[in-house]
Amino acid sequence: MSYEVEKPDEQWRTELTPAEYKVLREAGTEPAFVGEYTDTKTKGVYSCRACGTELFTSGEKFESHCGWPSFYDPKDSDAVELLSDTSHGMVRTEVRCAKCGSHLGHVFEGEGYPTPTDQRYCINSISLRLVPDGE
Repeated sequence: MSYEVEKPDEQWRTELTPAEYKVLREAGTEPAFVGEYTDTKTKGVYSCRACGTELFTSGEKFESHCGWPSFYDPKDSDAVELLSDTSHGMVRTEVRCAKCGSHLGHVFEGEGYPTPTDQRYCINSISLRLVPDGE
């Protein structure tokens, strides 16, 4: 798969911390309830930590109490790529940044949250960078 932003692995390793690299480039998962943005209520835009693409806004963020930031819709549907993920003996839908291919988290449907889309984009805080409104 080719992306607008492509870098050699060595470059990603120098630009990202080891923890960021593990999640963004190796599809890892940060531990639940420890992420920087899990409980953040700050208004703003959440961008990809690897390439800066705007992905989600605080307007679509909601409290799911799952341990990771949750959004019911991306800022722009073209900003994310959805892929089938059958790892760990489960069938899930992986969410990646459409610009650089970095792993963001997973999206789940039909869980009954009172949101307009009945979807929960469960995203690793470490995959995101919040730019507060007015900055």
